[in-house]
Amino acid sequence: MITEKATARGPARETSEAPAAPATPAARGGLQLLVLALGFVMASLDTGIMNVAAHDLRARLGLSMAGLTWVVDGYVLAFAALLLLAGSLAKRYGARRIYLVGLAAFTAASLLGAAAPDGTVLVAARFAQGVGAALFMPSSLSLLMNAFPEPARRARILGIWSAIVSTSVGLAPTIGGLLVGTLGWRSIFLVNLPIGVAGLLLTRRVIAAVPARGSALGGTGHVLGLLALGALSYALIEGPDQGWSAPLVLGAFALTVVAVAGFVVRERTARTPILPVALFSDSRFSAANVVGFLFNFAFYGALFVLGLFLQTARGASAVTAGLQMLPAVLILPFGNMLYARIGHRLGNRTALTASLAVSAAGYVVLFLIVRPGLPYWVLAVVLAVTNIGSGISSPALTGVLMEAAGREHADIGSATLNANRQIGSLVGIAGMGAVLTAAGGGHPGAQAAFALTAGALAVAAVTGWLGVRGRR
Repeated sequence: MITEKATARGPARETSEAPAAPATPAARGGLQLLVLALGFVMASLDTGIMNVAAHDLRARLGLSMAGLTWVVDGYVLAFAALLLLAGSLAKRYGARRIYLVGLAAFTAASLLGAAAPDGTVLVAARFAQGVGAALFMPSSLSLLMNAFPEPARRARILGIWSAIVSTSVGLAPTIGGLLVGTLGWRSIFLVNLPIGVAGLLLTRRVIAAVPARGSALGGTGHVLGLLALGALSYALIEGPDQGWSAPLVLGAFALTVVAVAGFVVRERTARTPILPVALFSDSRFSAANVVGFLFNFAFYGALFVLGLFLQTARGASAVTAGLQMLPAVLILPFGNMLYARIGHRLGNRTALTASLAVSAAGYVVLFLIVRPGLPYWVLAVVLAVTNIGSGISSPALTGVLMEAAGREHADIGSATLNANRQIGSLVGIAGMGAVLTAAGGGHPGAQAAFALTAGALAVAAVTGWLGVRGRR
């Protein structure tokens, strides 16, 4: 049972919670890994399934294209906008407590989504899911770091954990198609309920509490951060629909600039900055965030382009295109497991740089050979090799950030990285869409987009090699 104790110093410490049940070290470690992956799996499945269910949702609920866009992207908006605040909340009130709150919120929002009578309620449920995910995702990384403090074991665990999450991402389209086709669109929300309940119960039993540190939340900074990320998300989501020169879109971009400037000024002058200065003095932390943005920009932007290329240039149906994209996604866990074996021996700097370089080279090859008549097996092989590199990059990037942030700043550090990666996804998809439009779509658009992807990954590789070298 959680007991609350008010003190003059701040909120109750999370260590007042009941201790986790004893178990053998090996069994306990495996169960801890599974429990901390549950939240990520639930959120990953939900995102992938939602893309497959979009057509059915629009038909059943009579959604406009704008309404459907908000259903699909409202989750990402709330998630990206609240990650920094969630990291601060985890630091102030304890990572396990915030993790539990996030799981509960996501599960409850899934129930609301399953019962939604119309598009308005469904959009509200998706926003609430984003809030829940923002709370439990950074906390889960902090809890993972606390549960596995030994560097060698942590490297293996990060690889396995990433493989579990990547597998759920890869299987999401297939699972979504089966659920929607057999049980209807409401089942894509109901599937989260047993996962969420299991996560809540098991977390209380096997995950040790991390002491809360009672630090100030920095309300002004978080409001500015929310404004910046929210305005940027609005501009990127609404830009294609309203037009990039529409007054509201231009106003959102302007608000983003003003809010970012205000955030920087506030962080430089505040007594309690949201992001401790020590983090920025470590080049590893700065490099990890730049690489995280570029990695998601490239990865999710390229997936967006690939799906369109398979359908528009090669004439594949939506189902066939989804199946043909499986090699690009299901290979990720193999890269994660490869990192688990080599990450500690090579070091995160070498693993990150080499894997990003492999991915960049793969997209250079795609730029050179992609055409409508390209044999599918050639495309699949190149994508598989390319995304083995991506599978190594993701846990290596997390490892770099955790090394830089340390236990003291693990919550806010992981929240910052996740926020940057989510912004990278939004900018990547919007940017690739603009490239496709400018190039006329089809084969020329895919070539231009793959060239941009290769360039982003090359810059990320150089940034990783130069930035991760530094030490505090």
